[in-house]
Amino acid sequence: MLVSPPTLLEERFEAQRQAFALEPCPSEKIRVDRLNRLLAMIETQGAEFARRIDADFGGRSSNETRLAELFIVRSGIRHARAHLRAWMRPQRVSTSLHFRPAYNRLVRQPLGVVGVVSPWNYPLQLSLGPALAALAAGNRVLLKPSELTPNFTALLDQVVRASFSPDELSVVNGDVDVGKAFVGLPFDHLFFTGSTQVGRHVAQAAAANLAPVTLELGGKSPAILDASCPIRTAAKSIAFGKLMNAGQTCIAPDYLLVPKGRANDVAHELETAIKRLYPALIANPDYTSIISVRHRERLAEMVQEARDSGARIVTVNPSGEVFDEHTRKFPPTLVIGAAPNTRLMREEIFGPLLPIVEYDGLDHAIAMVNQRDRPLALYWFGLDAARRDRVLTETVSGGVTVNDCLWHLAQEAQPFGGVGPSGTGAYHGEWGFRTFSKEKPVFYQARLNGTALFHPPYGKTFELMLGLLKRIT
Repeated sequence: MLVSPPTLLEERFEAQRQAFALEPCPSEKIRVDRLNRLLAMIETQGAEFARRIDADFGGRSSNETRLAELFIVRSGIRHARAHLRAWMRPQRVSTSLHFRPAYNRLVRQPLGVVGVVSPWNYPLQLSLGPALAALAAGNRVLLKPSELTPNFTALLDQVVRASFSPDELSVVNGDVDVGKAFVGLPFDHLFFTGSTQVGRHVAQAAAANLAPVTLELGGKSPAILDASCPIRTAAKSIAFGKLMNAGQTCIAPDYLLVPKGRANDVAHELETAIKRLYPALIANPDYTSIISVRHRERLAEMVQEARDSGARIVTVNPSGEVFDEHTRKFPPTLVIGAAPNTRLMREEIFGPLLPIVEYDGLDHAIAMVNQRDRPLALYWFGLDAARRDRVLTETVSGGVTVNDCLWHLAQEAQPFGGVGPSGTGAYHGEWGFRTFSKEKPVFYQARLNGTALFHPPYGKTFELMLGLLKRIT
């Protein structure tokens, strides 16, 4: 991989700062043009992006790339274009009666230079998703993709340079050291997607510059099967949600809570659903590989530890293929009865492993969710609205999909973001525009007004007016 030297990184950042100073509030026409150029990149290079990502993974489903990356970014751009004029318009804000005929407005203005650090698991969606929101808001953007996707990053750098001036949108290549230098720059906003552990370091680096940050992290997202749930139907959705990108998805269900005594039944239905989705694995282009040998070894260690602790392991391998050191693919694996202290139950899995845990009543299920860090996503399956609403009310998570998996992420009219250890801030749609804007309150005083009555020297008039205010507010 070509590595951007520190001097180039600083030069790009400074060029964007100077360009923003010359054009601190781009017109709607300019912003739409930038979005159009971004969309043209997706339309003309989409197939090549899919090929590059496939090469980085050593086997990434092109259909998953088309659905989870190209479609999501394309939808985001089109949504932003359609609503940009309304988002840019100063917002009317009510004015208290005693201040009228003065009035309030909320003005949204660009922040400046935005830094975006994106991960390897969805390299296109998680780099261009925040970037499109920042461009729509009128900012300049520096992108730092993951070093684990060098083929994708090389293409992204190439097409961005062909479509944008470096002082508009630019890609920075590099390893961990370049990443550290990147997050240490005094950005006007820093957007990071990745692990909670790294997110803490990013927040600390940004704090040195008092740079505002948005952190899209992860955690252990639960799926809860209620007693009223049709298991077979739920199993199909859970299998899809868990095995999209071979489980390397920040909002994938990380563990499954099922009513006491139902774990084996649920495992059977999941196994059946998985076999229908993936009748073969190693040679199946729909089933994605693990990003690296190191990550694959980590998954194998987690399974072995759970097995050693007494858990029952169900390996779903429909065609009986041999998984050895020559493939980075990992078979879908269900784990029943994993000990709470195992890595499988403590760490975010980020792979095609699904622990199944039994609960004894809804109170117990809610308690098990709440004893962990607040997750990025939560999934509830069932027909009982009262129990559903209890889960929604008594748990806190970044987002929820009811009776399915993953799809809350694709809603442009809803914010997407975590809470606490699973993230801070949100984006998508108008929430992305607002994240990368300064919402500046402006009070327009009327030519004829009575505020001079509150000026010193203070006396009877001041007391009279203050008493009047107290009575009417």
